[in-house]
Amino acid sequence: MHAQQGVTTFGIQVKPVIPFGFFDPITTVEAPPLRGEVELTGGLGFGMVVRHGITRSISLETGINQITRRYDFTIANDTSGYSEGSQVRYVGYELPVLAMVYIRLGERTWMNNALGLSLDMYPSDAQRDLEEGRIYIFRNNWLQTGVVANMSVEYRTERSGYLYLGATFHRPFNDMATADLTWYDDRFVPTDMRTTLDGSYLTVDIRYFFHEPPDRTRTSGSR
Repeated sequence: MHAQQGVTTFGIQVKPVIPFGFFDPITTVEAPPLRGEVELTGGLGFGMVVRHGITRSISLETGINQITRRYDFTIANDTSGYSEGSQVRYVGYELPVLAMVYIRLGERTWMNNALGLSLDMYPSDAQRDLEEGRIYIFRNNWLQTGVVANMSVEYRTERSGYLYLGATFHRPFNDMATADLTWYDDRFVPTDMRTTLDGSYLTVDIRYFFHEPPDRTRTSGSR
């Protein structure tokens, strides 16, 4: 069961986005008397994973994921005393390719370390209106690349598949998007503040890999 060479397994995953202060999730911008702030507060990713065993301890992993980043934002005018905020979501899709190395911890327990690249796609912009302002997030490019690093532990049952718990850090090589924060005066004349969003995030990964029949596993591993 533990010989992964030549075996292809399919899985599904859910990835809650975890805000983590070390990665500086808050972006601020000023154009006095205006101030703006955009903060990554969470999100959710989900998708499909395909893993192919190259050797007994190394696999290649890919798949497709949808990732929704959730941002809180505020716009303030120190002169008029105006301050208002709301929430906006920004949706993207990812095609990661990672090389994974296994370290055996027990009879059915393994630790995994993976590193690779991801093609990130952003199909549309996002907008949220306020009483006296708005935020508009637009992609810098519809297709970008980023680096992905992962650590995890998985438990491989005999007949019920693999249970997987891990964490992933995803960082685009370039800024993911640009955010315009706009305030409107009483004549509806706009004043803009512009900043960039790098798109980095940390997730907790929960996966389930479907069972590979034992006879097929032995056949694949013996080639």
